[in-house]
Amino acid sequence: MLVRIVVFLLIAAALIGGLVYSQYRPVPEKVSGFLEVYDIRVGSRIGGRIAKVLVKEGQTVAAGDLLLELEPYDLQARLAEAQGKLAEQQQNLARLEAGFRKEDVAQAQAKRDQLKAQLDKAQAGPRKQEIAEAQALYDQAVVQRSIAAASYERVMKQYELKNASIEERDRSTNDFKAASANLNVRREQLDLLKEGTRKEDLDTAAAQLAEMEAALSLMKNGTRAEDIAAAKASVESLKGALEIIQKQLSELRIVAPTAGTIDAVDIRAGDMVGPNAPALSLLESGEMWVRAYVPENRLNLQLGQKVRVTVDSYPGRDFHGEVTFVSRQAEFTPGNVQTPEERSKQVFRIRVALQDGQDILRAGMSADVWLK
Repeated sequence: MLVRIVVFLLIAAALIGGLVYSQYRPVPEKVSGFLEVYDIRVGSRIGGRIAKVLVKEGQTVAAGDLLLELEPYDLQARLAEAQGKLAEQQQNLARLEAGFRKEDVAQAQAKRDQLKAQLDKAQAGPRKQEIAEAQALYDQAVVQRSIAAASYERVMKQYELKNASIEERDRSTNDFKAASANLNVRREQLDLLKEGTRKEDLDTAAAQLAEMEAALSLMKNGTRAEDIAAAKASVESLKGALEIIQKQLSELRIVAPTAGTIDAVDIRAGDMVGPNAPALSLLESGEMWVRAYVPENRLNLQLGQKVRVTVDSYPGRDFHGEVTFVSRQAEFTPGNVQTPEERSKQVFRIRVALQDGQDILRAGMSADVWLK
C-alpha cells in the first residue's frame, strides 16, 4: 500500500512539474516570415507587336541582356523623315548665319545701277537729236504722202478716160494709203517725243529702283537676328522630335535592367504588348531579405544588428542576416505569418537582409529570424 502511494505521488509530482515547466519556460526569441527579392516588371514605354522572345522562365540573365524585341512599324520611316527635316533646317540656319555672298551683293548692286540709269533716262526725256530725227522723218512722210496723192489723182483721171488699167489704179491707191499710214505713225512718234516720258512709266521705274535699293540694303546689312533666332529654335525643335523617335526606337529592344532570373514569361512572338505594361517578370539577384513582424514587447532591435536566420528547407543550417529596416508604425499581424504571440496584438514590420545563401535560397521560402 505504501509503495502505491509513493508511486502515485511521484507521478503526480512529475505531471505538476511538467505543467509548471511548460508554463514558465522561456519562449524562443524568434519571429517568422518569408524570403523576398525585388520583382522587376520589365516592359516598353511604347508597346507594340512582339518580334522575338529571347529568354525562357528560369533563365539567368545579366544586366543589359536582350530579353524581347518589338516590331518597328513606321518608326524607321519617321526617323528618316525627321533626319531629313533637321538637315534641311540646319542648312537654312547656316545660310542665314553666313549671310549673302559677295557675288550676290555685287549682282544686286549692278541691277540697282541699271534701274537707276533707266529712271534717269525716263526723267530726262528724249534728247533734242531724237526729236529732230523724228521731225525729219515726219517731214519726209508728208512729202511722200503728197507725191502719192498727186500720183493717185493723175491715175484716177486717166482711169476715168480709159487710159489707165485697173492694175495701175490699184497700185496708185495702195501707195497713197501706205503713205498716209506712214505719215500718221511719224506724227504720233513726234508727238510722243515732244510730250516726254509718261508719269506712269516714271512711277514704275522709281518703284523698281526703290525695291532694288531696299534689297541691296538688306544684303549689305546681313540677316536679321530675329530670323537667325527663329531658325535656331526650329533646329532645336527638330532635334527634340528626332530624339523622341530615337528613344522610341531604343524602346523596341527590351533589355534586363539588372542581373537576375526570369520568373515569368507569358508571351510569344506575335503577341501585342501595351505601352508601359509589363511584358515579363525578373527577380533581381544579389539581394534577398526576410520580411517578418516583431511583437511590441520584443522591439528592442537596432539597425545594423546581426541576427541568425533559419529556413525549413535547410534544417540545421544557419544563415547570417542584418536588420536593415524597422517600421515606425504598428500594424496587425498578416494572416499568412505565424508568431508565438496572439494574433490580436500589434506588431512592427522588420526587414533582415541576408548576407549569404542567395545561391541556394529562393523567394517565398518560410524563414525564422532569431532575435537572440
